Amino acid sequence: MITFIKNYFRRPTPLEMVAKELAVAELCKLEAETAVDYAVSVVRYNDTRIKRLEQHINNHKEQL
Repeated sequence: MITFIKNYFRRPTPLEMVAKELAVAELCKLEAETAVDYAVSVVRYNDTRIKRLEQHINNHKEQL
């Protein structure tokens, strides 16, 4: 119990700080990669949507 309390209040070593910062950086990178995946899917969705709507307009013009 006393060891736990001592460890709780001691200052972390530089190596511990670097390891913690590395873990945070890796999580941030994963979040950014997820955002990229989402953004790419939104772009693809809208590309497909635009093609579909343009085709609909072209079909409508041909019927006139």
